[in-house]
Amino acid sequence: MCVRIYLSGLLGFLFMLTAEAGVGNSSAMPFCSETEQCLMFDLICESDEYEVRHYDSVKWVSTTERSIFMEMAAMKAFKRLYKYIDGGNEKGKKIEMTAPVLIKMVDKKFWQKSEYTMSFLLPAEDQENPPTPTDSNVKFVNKADFHSFKTFKTYLDLCSRISVFGFRSKKDFFVLQLDSINAKYSKGFHFGAGYNSPMTMFKRHNEVWFVAEGEPVCPDEWE
Repeated sequence: MCVRIYLSGLLGFLFMLTAEAGVGNSSAMPFCSETEQCLMFDLICESDEYEVRHYDSVKWVSTTERSIFMEMAAMKAFKRLYKYIDGGNEKGKKIEMTAPVLIKMVDKKFWQKSEYTMSFLLPAEDQENPPTPTDSNVKFVNKADFHSFKTFKTYLDLCSRISVFGFRSKKDFFVLQLDSINAKYSKGFHFGAGYNSPMTMFKRHNEVWFVAEGEPVCPDEWE
């Protein structure tokens, strides 16, 4: 059964305390435990299979790589973005790591090259005026507010080919679930959201996101 969730006064108060809309203290997110700040969201509804969330507009720092293999593109993109937050910017400023790390994946055939765009969430203090990257391949992106369909956690190690195959299987099954209830969502791409350091081996928390089109509807139950 799908349960409608309304934010309590306390949770609403916590959201009001965030320095910038959408970026807040990770203590409000049980699964966001490795960084001090995390991407906040409103939980609209949930079922046994998925959640519907609303995210406010926030600023990210992003880079894009082309490759046949996601893990190859992800490693290069991660190193480039990490260099930026480690001082590779015009101010030489070290920027706090946040969560999640997003990677946008375009649907493709296995043997085709594709673009993979990885993004780091900028912390609250850098949302308004972040230091300019020294690498021209690193850009700022303002993501508009959106609703998402999100599956529950699935293991993902971007450096592991076996893990990536498992992630794709989870994504494909989720597509079948969404289509079975005629959910309206943007086709042709999806996001992987990771909440752990590459060094974390166990109890990783990763998610698959699809961007909802229009006002998402929570079904009373799955067929």
